[in-house]
Amino acid sequence: MASDRKYLEFVLDQLSSLEGISFKPMMGEYILYYQGRIAGGIYDNRFLVKPTASARRLMPDAPLEKPYEGAKEMLLVDNVDNRAFLNELLTSMLGELPFPKKKR
Repeated sequence: MASDRKYLEFVLDQLSSLEGISFKPMMGEYILYYQGRIAGGIYDNRFLVKPTASARRLMPDAPLEKPYEGAKEMLLVDNVDNRAFLNELLTSMLGELPFPKKKR
């Protein structure tokens, strides 16, 4: 099931106070970037983030879910209505997110 563009727009609006939020569509889903680093994505109308130490600390009870079959598990963000929390979450994760690998 592909994600609804309106859900993506809602999440992007919630993150609009952060500089450097962008996305790329990928087979009906959306990969979310924060300052050029992959932070998570929208998969089946779920906001999932990489399971960094800071994300686990801020969401200790968040379930791990696979964005799609064969993918690594990510943390489900179920508090998408809380703009301040989402901003704190992504800001805290930034230092733990790797930069994309250089293409040859």
